[in-house]
Amino acid sequence: MPARAPDGPPRPVHPKRPAIFSFCTDPETLDTLRWFACYFTTGKHANLYLSVITVLALLAITAPVALAFGFAGAMAARSRVWPVNWIGKGYISVVRGVPDIAFFLFFVIALDQAFEWIRHKVKCPDWDQPIRQGNDFIVCAEAKLPLGNSAQWIHETYGFFLAVLTFAIVFGAFAANVLFGAMRAVPRAQLETAEAYGMSRRQSFWRILVPQMWVYALPGLSNLWMVLTKATPLLFLLGVEDIVYWARELGGTANPRFTDYPHGDWRTWYFLALLVFYLLLTRVSEIWLEKLMTRLTHGQATTGGEAQRRAGA
Repeated sequence: MPARAPDGPPRPVHPKRPAIFSFCTDPETLDTLRWFACYFTTGKHANLYLSVITVLALLAITAPVALAFGFAGAMAARSRVWPVNWIGKGYISVVRGVPDIAFFLFFVIALDQAFEWIRHKVKCPDWDQPIRQGNDFIVCAEAKLPLGNSAQWIHETYGFFLAVLTFAIVFGAFAANVLFGAMRAVPRAQLETAEAYGMSRRQSFWRILVPQMWVYALPGLSNLWMVLTKATPLLFLLGVEDIVYWARELGGTANPRFTDYPHGDWRTWYFLALLVFYLLLTRVSEIWLEKLMTRLTHGQATTGGEAQRRAGA
């Protein structure tokens, strides 16, 4: 009689694959504890664990890049040169006004085609056929990104690069709006005092305005960070197999394509694990951001700084 999966029904026989433990050679002979040990160490679960690292890497890279986009956008929006000012405010308004999912569906395709179009013009100057043929976008083989004979890791790295750039542009617009408001919140009298002491406009910007604006910007940036963490499941729209994708596939009804250890519909448990993961990530973020706010408000003429001064008195 065949051994039973933890939820009861007999398991059909599937081709065996190498496993991390030596006792995993025959899933039909395993007790519950060893069954789970083998189940959670399959190659497909390794992809799930790797996708967690992918999400954390996306956050770690996207956050500073989006902040750089936001800072550049805020500086452009407050520029006295009207074309620069128009570009900065237009970037903020347009990106913030488009639903994220629509932007992700359209922009990535447009960005990918823009890269290939530039490479096509450089590498295939003698091409005599139209690039846009109806709904098809056709460039020479040398202009493809990545090349058709490239290794799999290159394709995955390129997809990750597009994901980071897209996330950075989208959330950079929101960061630009937050930073623009924070720059305007710094008392004008402080800048006028700096100018009275002989500082140039550039010096007062970098020495007075920028150091103080972070106190006003951090609450908005904190909320933006939380939104960014919750937006990582949108990776599937960019062709990246994220943790939501693997939770859905591995938690679904047994499929020999994914595992030698068939089971019932366990998606509830997989998504519960994702809930715990995101809650832990949020809690760690809150602790870190609270410490950062305490550090930034130290000695500042703000409500938080005044509270620190009275507590230390």
